[in-house]
Amino acid sequence: MKAKELRELTSEELKQKLFSLREELFNLRKAIATAKLEKPHRIRQIRKDIARILTVFQEREKENV
Repeated sequence: MKAKELRELTSEELKQKLFSLREELFNLRKAIATAKLEKPHRIRQIRKDIARILTVFQEREKENV
């Protein structure tokens, strides 16, 4: 997901997206432990998406100050 798309979402939608991405990341890490991971590149994508969402939150926080 691109940062431009994330900026268009509301804070609630971002929180939901962040929660679902963290949950998916947890499940992928579990799959690594059991050696059942089919798409290892997905972990990197999810981590980057989480970082983008957190960056958007910080940008919004700075705007409000």
